[in-house]
Order: sequence, then structure tokens, then C-alpha cells
Amino acid sequence: MAALDGIKERIGAFSRITHGPQVIGESGGFAGMYHLEGYVDPVLVSSTDGVGTKLKIGSLLEHYESLGTDLVYLNVNDILTKGAKPLFFLDYVAMGNLNAQRMESLLRGMAWACREVGCALIGGETAQTPGVYQGDSFDLAGFVVGVVERGSIIDGSSIKEGDALLGIPSSGVHTNGLSLVHLVFKTDADPQVLYRHYDELNHALGEELLISHRCYYPLLEPVLPRIKGMAHITGGGLLGNVPRALPDGMAARLHPGSWDIHPIFPIIQREGKVEQEEMFRVFNMGLGMVLVCDPADVDEVRQTVPDARVVGEVIPHRGGERVVLEAL
Repeated sequence: MAALDGIKERIGAFSRITHGPQVIGESGGFAGMYHLEGYVDPVLVSSTDGVGTKLKIGSLLEHYESLGTDLVYLNVNDILTKGAKPLFFLDYVAMGNLNAQRMESLLRGMAWACREVGCALIGGETAQTPGVYQGDSFDLAGFVVGVVERGSIIDGSSIKEGDALLGIPSSGVHTNGLSLVHLVFKTDADPQVLYRHYDELNHALGEELLISHRCYYPLLEPVLPRIKGMAHITGGGLLGNVPRALPDGMAARLHPGSWDIHPIFPIIQREGKVEQEEMFRVFNMGLGMVLVCDPADVDEVRQTVPDARVVGEVIPHRGGERVVLEAL
């Protein structure tokens, strides 16, 4: 009980450094309160997700801070696709054995990420459930609420044939496709593979897989009025996520040679003998976010977001896949 009380104190301390005047009351109650102000016709936007089997990488390497960062960033990216500003974030951590050091590392990552995007860490739950999680196993999930003016919602309704697709680079694998990564490298049978070095990476495999999921909100917030649609490339890869930003009747044509594919992906493909199309169906392949905008706005967006690349265009959907990979 004393250990749990100590963790609750640390949770309160980490939470408070993310609070602004909109947060009402102190941490530690049964519910968090947030005063929404300054909007004419606000629409609340929410998302929830976890880091999936990236948990296993963090656990095997005993590095948890980046998992906390990932948890915030991936959820913030999801509501960004609607043009929303993040307001507050909550976490849920369930574990078999209470591990204060691990919990503090997770919270440090969450708090740092929340401060980066101007989001309040307003509450959460730490559950000790030894009957469900055995030994040091645990799980975590995140919940974010954001806001956007009704007239500024990005819904893809104005997308038309010939609109440009702009890709924003990822930082690597992010938090998706790790189940296939575990299968390819057989991490369960031989965790030491995570310490294997690859010349293409200049560091160990495990270090590469723990690189934080890139957050796109600070980068893209200034150009949101120029964006018609946005796809966060998560589970399902480019082939599964780009269509989610498009209206019915529209498809996307991508030119894979128009952007740099991060070195980790050819390594995974080579080691696992994975088919090229399957790679695009599982991983982000170097693009963490794909934007849709009018061709006339491309230069303006690229001036603000220098690493954006034109990676394709919107085409009519005439049956079959809604993403056409031109080079494949």
C-alpha cells in the first residue's frame, strides 16, 4: 500500500507540470475537470489506443519512457486527422506486480509528451491485477480529447480527382507492425537479437524499434486550413489507412520512389522474406502521415513543412484496391 501511495504522489507531480488554468482542481480525485473556453462552435474529438506489442520490446530492454511518449503521440495524431487541438489525456496502466520504477518511467514519458503538444495529463488509472497479468507483464492504453471548430473539421468531403498527396516521414516502425517484427526476428526464442547491430541502422535493432512514434501536431497545426484530408499511417500500413482519408468514389495513386524508405523496412523484408505488397499492408514504409491538399497549396504547405514530399495523387476509384502502388 505504501508503494501504491508513493506512485500516486508521483502521478500527481507529473500531471501538475502539464496543467494550465483550464484544469480545475487537483489530481487525485475520482474525475478530472477541464474548462473549455475560447470556441464559438466547438466539437470534441476523442481517440483511444495502446502501443500494442511494442510493449514486449520495452519490457525485454527494460526501457519504458519511450512507451509513455508513444502512447500520447499516437493518440494525438489520430485526432489531428480531424484538425483537432489536443486538450487533455488520460492513461490506463494494468500490471501484475507493482513496479514503481517502471511506472515512473512511463509517466515521465507521458508527461513530457503532453507538455510538447500543450495537452494536460488530467488523470488515469493504475490497476494492480495479479490474477490477470502474471509476473512483470502489463498493459497500457491512452485516451485523448481534443477540440476543433465545427467549420474547421477536416472530413475529406472536398477532396477531388487530381488533388495532391503529401507524405510526412515517419521516425521508423512507430508502434505498428511489431507483431510481424517479433515473428521475423524470433524475439521470444532469442531476445538477444535485439542487441544485433545492422550497418544500415548504425545502432542495435532494439534501439531502432524503441524510437518514439513521431508526433505531427506541432508540425502540421499551422497548415491545417490547407489540408483537405489526412491519414495517420498506423495498423494496416499505407494500403489500409490512406483510403480512410478519402471520400467514396476516390482512390489514391502512390509513387513509392518519391520518398525515402527508412532502412529498417528493407531489413525486415530481407530477414523475413516478406512480399513487397505485404510490407505496404503492414508498415508505414517511411510515411507516418499522408495529407491531401489542392495542388495550388502544395508549395505553401512545403514551405512550412520542409520534409513533406509529393508522393502521389487522388484518382477515381474504379473497383479493386483503393491505393495503387505505381511502381509495384
